[in-house]
Amino acid sequence: MQANSMCISCMIGKQERQIRPFSDEHKKSDYMHRVLEILYRHGRSESAPWLAEQIDQLYENFWGEAEDYSQIKHRYNRLLLDKEQEIERRIRGSEDPVEECVKYVCAANYIDFSAVEHVTEQTFEKLLEKAGGETVPQEEYREFRKDLEKAKKLVYLTDNCGEIVLDKVFIRFLKEEYPHLQITVIVRGKEVINDATMEDAREVGLTDLVPCVGNGNGAPGTVLKRFGRQTRRLILDADLVISKGQGNFESLFGEGVNPYYFFLCKCELFVRRFGLEQYRSVFVKEERVKIGEMAGT
Repeated sequence: MQANSMCISCMIGKQERQIRPFSDEHKKSDYMHRVLEILYRHGRSESAPWLAEQIDQLYENFWGEAEDYSQIKHRYNRLLLDKEQEIERRIRGSEDPVEECVKYVCAANYIDFSAVEHVTEQTFEKLLEKAGGETVPQEEYREFRKDLEKAKKLVYLTDNCGEIVLDKVFIRFLKEEYPHLQITVIVRGKEVINDATMEDAREVGLTDLVPCVGNGNGAPGTVLKRFGRQTRRLILDADLVISKGQGNFESLFGEGVNPYYFFLCKCELFVRRFGLEQYRSVFVKEERVKIGEMAGT
């Protein structure tokens, strides 16, 4: 999906704020001009996650490594691991555990230090508490169940740290109800903001449950042309793809994969696109997304 003008404006603002503490004004100006050059050359044809990776590489060339999120990632992984047993108990006690999982994995998509300006544990706790009372679109859910019954190979594209713990819980229930499913998880191939990598998958025990692979790149999304051939084939050969998060939506939409998208509307652009309040969940298969009808596309 081509980057929206609001995405481009947001990226420019983030870069200016990121370099504001530095003192070399000439270097800062030069850097911002280079950022604008990337956006001017590629903004009409590339997705926001693809552009973000190019800008991240530029930042490292100018200023060295970007902010280290490793402590934040460990903290949120630990937070969710501590809650895992209680959340799984709630899910298992519900009428339909798979449907209940849909609610919780969407709520956990809040942990996004790129799309959410100020991530707080308090807001996250509130979203988790409310998750069980959320409504899943029933027609969409029935189609999802039908697709699960028919599928043999499922690829699960993760998004953020912490959130990946509830992805693990969801996958555990999918394996129980659909033992015929071959499930493979794909995480980011390099550190990028607080997105989940193989280190996170190992830390939360996901690698003990299903095969997990890195996608080989540091884009904050699923940019297929940046994948190695083998990993790309995993997605293209899958009968069913679950895609978590806004970045995966922006980079996968229109690429012929037709996944089920699970995410929260976190930034103003997605709130406008889907006509929902901030932090409301989206659960929909691509073929049923009416992109032309969305405001702000």
